[in-house]
Amino acid sequence: MAKKDGGDIAPALLGFVAGFAAEYVTRKALTFAWTRATGEEPPTDLESPEVGLGHALGWAVVAGVGVEVARVLAVRAARKGMSRPAGGEPGV
Repeated sequence: MAKKDGGDIAPALLGFVAGFAAEYVTRKALTFAWTRATGEEPPTDLESPEVGLGHALGWAVVAGVGVEVARVLAVRAARKGMSRPAGGEPGV
């Protein structure tokens, strides 16, 4: 299957799926870790005045950095895996 620009759609689709899965799993793991560390669920509405600024910023940084790092690593690993030839040696 080919994209409009002539490229193959499989790497893009695999990257999307890998990124989505990494985000989901990482968010669940971070929520669990946050709850264990603080004794509270992470805030769901960061803009709410009822959520302390430190609590909101802490969760935003932890979740944002954690999820993005996991997504980048998953997408790169998925695309690298697709670029290998059948012999299992890395592509050039």
